[in-house]
Amino acid sequence: MATKSGEGFSSSFGAIMAAAGSAVGLGNIWRFPYICGKYGGGAFLLVYICFVFFIGMILMMSEFVIGRRSGEDPMKAYPKLRPDRPGWRFVGLAGLLTCFLILAIYLVISGWTLNYFWESLTGTLAEIADSDFGTHFNAFASSAFRPVLFIALFLALTTLVIIGGVEKGIERVSKLLMPILVVLLLVLCVRSLTLDGASAGIAYLFQPDFSKLTGEGILAALGQALFSLSVGMGVMIVYGSYLPVDDNILKTSVWITVCDFAIAVLSGIAIFPAVFACGQDPTGGPGLVYQVLPVVFNSLGGIGRIFSIVFFLLLSLAALTSAISLLEALTQWLSNEKNGRTKSAVLMSLLVVVLAVAASFSFGDGIWSSFKVGGMQLFDLLDKLTGTILPPVCALLTVLFFGWFMKKEDIIDELSNHGTVKVGYFKVFYYFLVRFVAPAALLIVLISGLIN
Repeated sequence: MATKSGEGFSSSFGAIMAAAGSAVGLGNIWRFPYICGKYGGGAFLLVYICFVFFIGMILMMSEFVIGRRSGEDPMKAYPKLRPDRPGWRFVGLAGLLTCFLILAIYLVISGWTLNYFWESLTGTLAEIADSDFGTHFNAFASSAFRPVLFIALFLALTTLVIIGGVEKGIERVSKLLMPILVVLLLVLCVRSLTLDGASAGIAYLFQPDFSKLTGEGILAALGQALFSLSVGMGVMIVYGSYLPVDDNILKTSVWITVCDFAIAVLSGIAIFPAVFACGQDPTGGPGLVYQVLPVVFNSLGGIGRIFSIVFFLLLSLAALTSAISLLEALTQWLSNEKNGRTKSAVLMSLLVVVLAVAASFSFGDGIWSSFKVGGMQLFDLLDKLTGTILPPVCALLTVLFFGWFMKKEDIIDELSNHGTVKVGYFKVFYYFLVRFVAPAALLIVLISGLIN
């Protein structure tokens, strides 16, 4: 079924690269390796593999089916599939709101990353003393000018890709950036593994330690599996509407999930051997990227600057491919006969940059840090909403619609490509997962996130 704009991906490879780009983001590169090591290395990895393929991928497939079957944006997809229940359009609205808020905070963090790439390129990071990186980051992130400059630059790049359209913009750029991202990551892996003491970092990541795999660790694996594939925000519904009619949704979903998982694992191989080789703390979490890794790079001498440039370029590319998908979902919703793609993309960019700048000003000791909502700074509030509340709520409602309200024959028709692909017993297994297992998992993640 064609989308309302008549646009779509020209090939399955293009669709895989675009959707994988959406799934692969900042969280894959710093969060996954950190929580993998924290919760038992190989033990965590085994649990994560099960969750990412049997729950995360299943949710992504469901959104692909909704998108391709309806050929619409999230707001119109639900009522089109069930016109007798128009109230479901509010699930699409909630997904788009989530998408908007995530993009705003993503722009802030992407701006930080782009700045660090620039400072690596110009040699600024190489001139900072090891003990001063925390102060340097806080001073930059709390300033009123530089973060806004890099937010605007990053958003401008994202908007230009969206204006180019689905095939000539998103697909073409994704086909270029994703292979580059993989090559850069492999270069970092090779260099990291050749450092003295690198074996300790590999052991930290992969050696199974079931004593660390607590209930909290299992929930962390489940949460990472759900959030790393961009489900629960309408993005995969939009990309589903662009899938070719003869595309095998199961095969495409498997490839995307494998790419997402592989890049997360490779990121750990690139980061932690170097961290251990240089005697740094591997439990830095988000601060690992902006305060610990620059110390690691500087300790490597002349090659460290190249290491730093490649790493922050890699991180910027991962951020860009994810931001593209978020802005595209919002642009597709806004565009119609009166508002073309260009006008919609620019208008949405202007709206989201206002919120992103406000969030940037509220961070740390920023000029709006005293403004609080519910006792939290705006940046922290957006982080909480987009990290623990809105995505699992939207994903839960989506899978409930898919499993209990969407017509079963429509689902099977899409999975089998109108009867040309044999789905056999898989459809029974799949239907069981989307009706019972996935909703239960999402409910657990949501409740635990609210309690914590």
